[in-house]
Amino acid sequence: MLVDYAAPIAASPSEAETAAVSAEQVGYDGFNAAETRHDVFTTLTLVARATATLSLQSSIAVAFARNPMNVAVLANDLQLISEGRFRLGLGSQVRPHIERRFSMPWGRPAARMEEFVAALRAVWHSWATGERLAFRGSFYQHTLMTPFFDPGPNPFGNPPVQLAAVGERMVAAAGRVADGLLVHPLTSPAYLAERLIPAAREARGGSLDGFAMEMSAFVVLGADPAGRAKAERAVRGQIAFYASTPSYRPVLELHGWGELADRLNLLSRRQSWDEMADAITDDVLDAFAVAGDPAAVAAGLLDRFGSAIDRISLYTPYEADRYQLAAVRSAIRTSALSG
Repeated sequence: MLVDYAAPIAASPSEAETAAVSAEQVGYDGFNAAETRHDVFTTLTLVARATATLSLQSSIAVAFARNPMNVAVLANDLQLISEGRFRLGLGSQVRPHIERRFSMPWGRPAARMEEFVAALRAVWHSWATGERLAFRGSFYQHTLMTPFFDPGPNPFGNPPVQLAAVGERMVAAAGRVADGLLVHPLTSPAYLAERLIPAAREARGGSLDGFAMEMSAFVVLGADPAGRAKAERAVRGQIAFYASTPSYRPVLELHGWGELADRLNLLSRRQSWDEMADAITDDVLDAFAVAGDPAAVAAGLLDRFGSAIDRISLYTPYEADRYQLAAVRSAIRTSALSG
């Protein structure tokens, strides 16, 4: 299992750049940046220039806020700048954000995403071969590419494409057109084993060979009891935030927590954030997060996901101690080497 460093959600591009340099020095395998308050491609461009060995991933870039052509350009440039170290992670986001925050169209998200990746690859193929661009789909049409706008073949090849998915339709889309799956943090071992892996395997004809399974996992770390309690509270709040979204309801339903999903959704509409965190019981917390000292967290992650996940990053919606994070990485690596 490879271990990537996940940039703090609130980190500015320059702060993420500094964190990436430190992560490379410590020995992380990769660096993941999310798209929340800042543009993920800007952040990763800085990181690419400041590092030499880390793989770099957008985790995720919001596909439906863009179109296949501009994502093709951005990803191609990052692959050039990083000299082949970039991995393009794409996600759909949810309907309210696409329609109300980005003012972009929504509909049939799994089918749209599958076509988005197909169109993206068609653009790259046109640049690599010089063949005429002639992509015509239900959602996207790309039929014009002149030499003035054609960067030509990328000497480092095209970056791999990973899709974020929670529902089985999106997982199946990832299995058909992507190089890997980005497993959402709100994923229990049971949901991974019973829903996600079977859907991906079926979409790929029965085998996951060559298909990367990657995950950002909730962990609760703290240097002392007070720090651990603060971290736990933050994780409860983030679990509640995700679980309040209707798109993630199937994860809770698998465990018999459908009523909790409904309650959290209602509380989110009232913006009752503290009450939402209070609703996350210890059973729910334990289903989605691993807690303890670095050795215990590493052992827990390997026990839950070691046989299924190829790359993992630690999701800490709180200010985590970087030495404890590094200790988790070291313990996973030591276990992997001894195994």
